[in-house]
Amino acid sequence: MTRYVGLIPAAGIGARFGAACPKQYVKLAGKTVLEHTVSRLTKISVIDLLLIVVAEQDDYIDSIYPAAALPAHVHILRCGGVTRAQTVRNGIAQAQQQFGLQDNDWLLVHDAARCCVSADSVQRLLAATHNHAVGGLLALPVADTLKQADAAQHVCCTVNRAGLWQAQTPQMFRAGILARALAQADLEAITDESSAVEMLGLAPLLVSGDVCNFKLTSAQDAMLATYFLQQETGE
Repeated sequence: MTRYVGLIPAAGIGARFGAACPKQYVKLAGKTVLEHTVSRLTKISVIDLLLIVVAEQDDYIDSIYPAAALPAHVHILRCGGVTRAQTVRNGIAQAQQQFGLQDNDWLLVHDAARCCVSADSVQRLLAATHNHAVGGLLALPVADTLKQADAAQHVCCTVNRAGLWQAQTPQMFRAGILARALAQADLEAITDESSAVEMLGLAPLLVSGDVCNFKLTSAQDAMLATYFLQQETGE
């Protein structure tokens, strides 16, 4: 029987964010970024298994998730890598060994730092992709005018934005396809799962996402995320 497995890579340090701790452990609206993200994915009933992949020496995870604090289908894997792609690859390998992950199971890989993802957007991805031969990802058509810069940060040209999309997560692929893609890819260069799958000559499906599903990169992003989270809770 095909399962839906969520995988949250959470082994990075988020250096660009500039916080005293990894950005997934920064508190927004009373909870850490990771707690908000996990809470949202646990509300997607079709997800049978949710895996949080952290660094082996993570000193924060136990303080927010004591052993008894997680739902039965949520598990922490201490096998994160140096890069996001390594973390996802290691998480898949451990899930195969520990939870019997099968090639035909669907994997939904979601950034820990996208804590405002909506249930509606995930449901759109599931509905559009569950019968797709390859899989797909949430994304937004590029709306702004794009400029190409030279080494001195002057404009070289204006880039035609027609057909360009901004990738989001979750990105949803069969576990076997994604495992094969990551096994063959340069893990230092891969920034998302779709790009690895594309290198197999496959074409993932783009599914319209949500502007609220942005990735926390800067302190300004944290302020915006806090606003969205507080609006939802009424605080």
